Amino acid sequence: MSGVAVFLFWWLGYPVMTAYQEQYQLFLPDGDYVCHLLSVPDGLARCIGEYFVQFYISHALGALVLAVVLVLVQRLTGRLMKTVGGVAAEAHYALSFLPSLLLCLMLADESVLLTFPVALLMGLAAMELYEWVPGRLRAYLIIILIPCLYWMAGPVVLMTAAYIALRLLQDKPLAWKSVVGALLVVAYAVGCIVASARVVPYPLERLFRGIDYYRFGEVYFSLLAVLMVVCVALLVVMKWLPGPSDRRLRWLTGVAEGVVLLVVFLLLRPWFFDARKYEVMEYDYLVRCNDWTGIIAKAEKKTPDLPMSVCATNLALAMKGQLGDRAFDFYQNGTQGLLPAFERNFSTLLLTGEAYWQLGLVNTAQRYAFEAMEAIPCYAKSCRAVKRLAETNLVNGQYAVARKYLLMLEKTVAYRKWARNTMKLLGDEQAIDAHPVYGRMRQLRLEDDFLFSEQELDKIMGQLLMHNPKNGMALQYLLLYPLLERDINKFMNYMTYVDGLKLGYRPRICQEAIAFAFAQRGQQPPQAVVNSATWKYLTGR
Repeated sequence: MSGVAVFLFWWLGYPVMTAYQEQYQLFLPDGDYVCHLLSVPDGLARCIGEYFVQFYISHALGALVLAVVLVLVQRLTGRLMKTVGGVAAEAHYALSFLPSLLLCLMLADESVLLTFPVALLMGLAAMELYEWVPGRLRAYLIIILIPCLYWMAGPVVLMTAAYIALRLLQDKPLAWKSVVGALLVVAYAVGCIVASARVVPYPLERLFRGIDYYRFGEVYFSLLAVLMVVCVALLVVMKWLPGPSDRRLRWLTGVAEGVVLLVVFLLLRPWFFDARKYEVMEYDYLVRCNDWTGIIAKAEKKTPDLPMSVCATNLALAMKGQLGDRAFDFYQNGTQGLLPAFERNFSTLLLTGEAYWQLGLVNTAQRYAFEAMEAIPCYAKSCRAVKRLAETNLVNGQYAVARKYLLMLEKTVAYRKWARNTMKLLGDEQAIDAHPVYGRMRQLRLEDDFLFSEQELDKIMGQLLMHNPKNGMALQYLLLYPLLERDINKFMNYMTYVDGLKLGYRPRICQEAIAFAFAQRGQQPPQAVVNSATWKYLTGR
């Protein structure tokens, strides 16, 4: 039941988390890439974690992976509790869920990688192995286990070493050999970490924190250390916890502890699962899926007020041809709500790059995809960015470069079919021109490459419209831009140009702006330009 609850929690409650994690890695199941991962401490944990993160592209499979991991953590904790506490463990079995609940909360941080849960599982499995091996062989096991576990799972080896040390100190009667052995085990684990600093290009502090546990290496993730301390403390104190002899009392104790853990989890959840952060992540996911209807529906339920969510909403309205009628039905963040200024931030560049892509600024979209991938703090590649780079080079006719990216994606589980189908388009001009996406991009894109200022984006919209008057998104952005700048004179100039194209485009906000401009001059606009209802609504005449 606990596994089902965790599965539903991630699948129905927070599905965008799995999609977010999947798009910022690119696992290549070939020898060079795997050897690269295994060449540093915690490499095996990262390799396993990245392999399973591939399946996050499906919300259900991603939730299933997380459910299995959290259930395995709980099961291993429960087995160790029985080994240490015996009868007492039966009474306090509900406490075996504590590490899993804490881990579930910590995974709410989008920067915690699956490497850490996998490493934690390895550490718990090593503790179970220590208990399984006969006492006379444990010394030899420790000599082999500590360095191997460190290289496979990283500094989680300190948790295992601390557990072994405390188990040695629980021997009765306590002998000096146990104390010396406990100190040597901890020193051995610390020594392995210190010694590894001479063979890997990472600072010692980073090695103690874990190379790949967290996407931001400079952040000290104390919560992960707290979880490891809780695991050790929970198992060690189990030896001294009372175990009621009556079965009914043991059952009531377990239920009471389970209720307390559940209440604590529900109270802490809002602190870890930031609603505003997940709102932006959901908008980003909907943009990635080109679910314009879903974005508009979400914005109608709760007006977006963050720069990236406003950008996504305007993009969706433009793609549905509704921006000219409904732009001011939602909060607008100035011109930044159309195309946010460039930031070297991997989590915002891809969304902004999508807006440039849909406008037909293919080279700018390519630059944003590349910059987003290079800005990922843990130096990973991004499957989403690589896919966009393959598309932009395909549209630009750079087939050799596009092939390079497609060959990378062909090695993956999630993108293999798409890469093979796209590979067939390379060099086939007629097929590309007939493609519903890439053919449209070739019609919209500006063939002359140039740099432009972010303070003059309206002029770029004008260039796009001059190149292709059927570029509806550029048309909508061009006329909205001066209104967001509160420059009515510039809007009237742009409107005059648009009227000259005879596109018959005069949505609600344009009529209202024209009526406002004529009202400022004390003039009556032609009836064919502004309908009487709009004029009466704005002026009362």
